[in-house]
Amino acid sequence: MKVNILGRNYRTYGKLEEMIEKKLDKLGKYFSDDITANVVLSHVAGRDKIETTISAKGTIFRAEEISDDIYEAIDKVVDKLSSQMAKFKGKLQKRYNDNKALKFEFMPEPEEEEEHGEVVKKKVFELRPMDEEEAILQMEMLGHQFFVYLDANVGSVNVLYKRKDGDYGLLETRN
Repeated sequence: MKVNILGRNYRTYGKLEEMIEKKLDKLGKYFSDDITANVVLSHVAGRDKIETTISAKGTIFRAEEISDDIYEAIDKVVDKLSSQMAKFKGKLQKRYNDNKALKFEFMPEPEEEEEHGEVVKKKVFELRPMDEEEAILQMEMLGHQFFVYLDANVGSVNVLYKRKDGDYGLLETRN
């Protein structure tokens, strides 16, 4: 597994980078060698934050943690990622059975079977062409955390969402 470490307003150092690589290497046994883990370190309100994303050919595992101690945050992120892999192992096997990027035999078994929710409400709505600014306005007026719209410039369906930090994220689709 290749590990990319980026510090945003955060000074990294050799020992820390080695520790991150060592901890993430434990997760490497779940994947083939061509997987990349992206790690972003930053400071948030005087605390250390680590965001880790592992992309495995169509499957993305992501975890983030904020702590006073960066080493504690690293441990928690690795635990979260491992739990995600265990939790979704069965679903991933059904979906990506022929995917050589994931090594299911090494993934931990889930601690207990969770009952998954079911779709209890469906909504049908007409997509109207609009730009990002109008989509943000519509989302805010509705008081929702996300908004689906048709991009007037490109003609693709996009999803706008409110991030934990108060900013917005945008998911763009391509055909």
